[in-house]
Amino acid sequence: MAAQPVSRVVRRVLRAGVRSCSSGAPVTQPCPGEPVVEVPSRPRLFLGERAAPFSAFLTDSFSRRHSYLRISLTERCNLRCQYCMPEEGVPLTPKADLLTTEEILTLARLFVKEGVDKIRLTGGEPLIRPDVVDIVAQLHRLEGLRTIGITTNGINLARLLPQLQKAGLSTINISLDTLVPAKFEFIVRRKGFHKVMEGIHKAIELGYSPVKVNCVVMRGLNEDELLDFVALTEGLPLDVRFIEYMPFDGNKWNFKKMVSYKEMLDTLRQQWPELEKLPEEESSTAKAFKIPGFQGQVSFITSMSEHFCGTCNRLRITADGNLKVCLFGNSEVSLRDHLRAGASEEELLRVIGAAVGRKKRQHAELFLMRQDSPPALPSTFTNSLRVQVLRHRVSFFSQMVTLWKGGRVPQAPLVAQRWLGSSLPQRHFSSHLESDANPKCLSPTGPRAPAASSGPLPDSDQLTHVDTEGRMAMVDVGRKPDTERVAVASAVVLLGPVAFKLIQENQLKKGDALAVAQLAGIQAAKLTSQLIPLCHHVALSHVQVQLELDRTRHAAVIQASCQARGPTGVEMEALTSAAVAALALYDMCKAVSRDIVLAEIKLVSKTGGQRGDFHRM
Repeated sequence: MAAQPVSRVVRRVLRAGVRSCSSGAPVTQPCPGEPVVEVPSRPRLFLGERAAPFSAFLTDSFSRRHSYLRISLTERCNLRCQYCMPEEGVPLTPKADLLTTEEILTLARLFVKEGVDKIRLTGGEPLIRPDVVDIVAQLHRLEGLRTIGITTNGINLARLLPQLQKAGLSTINISLDTLVPAKFEFIVRRKGFHKVMEGIHKAIELGYSPVKVNCVVMRGLNEDELLDFVALTEGLPLDVRFIEYMPFDGNKWNFKKMVSYKEMLDTLRQQWPELEKLPEEESSTAKAFKIPGFQGQVSFITSMSEHFCGTCNRLRITADGNLKVCLFGNSEVSLRDHLRAGASEEELLRVIGAAVGRKKRQHAELFLMRQDSPPALPSTFTNSLRVQVLRHRVSFFSQMVTLWKGGRVPQAPLVAQRWLGSSLPQRHFSSHLESDANPKCLSPTGPRAPAASSGPLPDSDQLTHVDTEGRMAMVDVGRKPDTERVAVASAVVLLGPVAFKLIQENQLKKGDALAVAQLAGIQAAKLTSQLIPLCHHVALSHVQVQLELDRTRHAAVIQASCQARGPTGVEMEALTSAAVAALALYDMCKAVSRDIVLAEIKLVSKTGGQRGDFHRM
């Protein structure tokens, strides 16, 4: 199979945001400095070996048996993912109203006794809970519990995973929505990309297989990285799980941001037509696929386009002790209140059974919206763009895989690291089709556009975007031949000495201003036709945004280049890219100084097309 090299960049995941409880024995905390004692395994009873029938309390009116419990250990999280919660966070429940460790274990024991054989610990971020290792160890002692999993953002995983594995942790789901460090920081509103990479590396090193990587796919943000994620499975035991973007309070969800399962699958099949579907496990939420010869696999969580309510076997317990029978449902029953009121086991089971019995056939009106919603938009760059750090034309992730295989912890590439020094710093982001891209593409090592004009630009006796009666009109390019088009535009941001110094030393409170501006410029180039009314949509094959600091003027000089093959030019894409990168830089610095000037936004050069080439002298 002529698969592309493992060089595509990665990105995104869904934290379950759901909750559940576990066993019931009191928990003893280890003394400071005392080593964690490995809990000996106990004989397990598999579901088929149960003498008693499955609990009626966990079976709903549609005969769905709920054997999977998700327990939220905390509402807190150390990230602020844009698809999960608002930037300011969410109101937190007072500590006294949260489940204690003993209450969590009491409920877990009750559910396992009734037939639950899988528990997943979630949050918030479960690994910020101090006693998470002890909770896993206590759960591991429950007879009949076959699987203990955890869903984590990976920030603390490398540090805790050896202890968690000894305690009995069976499976790991790690959220990762991008392999571009600057974009990671933009999505989660925090730093930590290299810590997540270290966590994935540690999981592979300790023998977890597969390591599940959850990626929430959002149009205009990371749908151009689908192929990069899949390429990772060639040499690594990963199950990359693409999750349809779902609505939650505070994430400003809309249909335009959602990329459907079928659209994603079509993108993958264009690159790997031999992609084959794997048999679905009973009650599985994922549609799994594998490329022959690849070590890992890829899956799709189709919560929006093809729901799996009919086989749902999941229950959730929130951090404050509420039982949720459906992630999208609003009804909750407080098990905490009944526990604290001294309810017996039988009374708790009646409360649980009543809640499970009220579970609907499918969740709320959410999926009814599918019938009235617009069809999923075709992905703008489903198999053409990939964002990567240019470094001697070797992709970051191919280096990362090499490091993984060599047993070393991959670090964030240079573009994500803080930079200091007296020389003028340069940062480069690029999007292009192949690693051996057309030499016309501008790159730090590639040929530069000639400095002189290749001929006079033919004059036109009328504006092209108005008709004979002076009304606005889009130019018809249907009969024009496809040619290679390249355009370069530039802009200057006069920062002033204070903002300039903070950017140079990467000390802005908002974060890495140059990286954010570069990412904004790339995104803007891709969205030009949506911003400029009469622009044609262009399938770009290459986007590059470069920023240089000019010490003499206390300025940032921006250069944006775009390339495509088609019937119309890409000047507007390059100009939009440069302008929006300048605006993003202004936004990053406006709290420091309002005396910032955006200047000299101009076309530097263009090649291709019937009207000849242009190069500004």
